[in-house]
Order: sequence, then C-alpha cells, then structure tokens
Amino acid sequence: MKLVLASDHAGFHLKQQLVSRLKSEGHQVLDLGAFSTESVDYTDYAQALCQAVLDGKAERGILICNSGVGMSIAANRFKGIRAALCLFPRMAYYARRHNNANVLAMGGGNTGFFTASEIVDVFLSEEFEGGRHKRRTDKFDLVEVK
Repeated sequence: MKLVLASDHAGFHLKQQLVSRLKSEGHQVLDLGAFSTESVDYTDYAQALCQAVLDGKAERGILICNSGVGMSIAANRFKGIRAALCLFPRMAYYARRHNNANVLAMGGGNTGFFTASEIVDVFLSEEFEGGRHKRRTDKFDLVEVK
C-alpha cells in the first residue's frame, strides 16, 4: 500500500520505527519528516501529509505528535481528510469500518511501538463498511469551514 507518514519532533522516534517496519513489509512509504527531534510546528507536517493524501500520492496517512491531538485537529481542517486519533486497535477498527478514516493520528508520547504497530495493522487492514455509514460520512464535507 502507498502510505505517507509525518511527525513533529515529539513523534519523530515512533515515526522512524514505523517507517522502517512498514517498508520492511513491502509498503511504499513517503516520509515527510520531521527528520530530527529539533522543535518544529506540527501543523506544517499535518498540512503536507494531508495534501499528499488529497493529491493521491498515498492511499492513507499516519501522523504522529506527542499526544496525537494537535495532529488530528490540524488534519481535520482539510476537506476530504478524515483523521482519527486512535489510542488502541479497536478505535482504529471503527475509524476505518464506520468513519472511512484516511489518516491515522497517534501520540508518540503515550503510545509505545508495540501498541502503535497493532493500531497501524488494524488501520491498514480494515475496509469501510459503507451502507448507513456512507450516508453519514458523506455529510462530513457538507460542513463549510470558515
């Protein structure tokens, strides 16, 4: 699968681990940074990742900051992006099955590599159910952000 990952400085280490793992599993991974633990603005990385997803450079994206909250808020500002902050695998299951999430947000400061790997596995393997959920998700982009 074509994936894009980005983090801020607080998510750098977890992102690096996930990039290596995903590449070793045969995924095509575009790493948009950050490339160190030097302080950066997470919003810049969320914007770059969302644009890559919207431009079709990747099927899904993964954003990581310290808590995951800032990245999820920033990503959901983009029409067509459905970012879900997932703290455990069951959240990723519903994010994909019911909400058709195309961006996963996680917190590098509160999610270890093992749990993050489980969350990513579910996020990448589950498909959108459609049906009544499609009717609901179609309404997401009807709300105009001013």
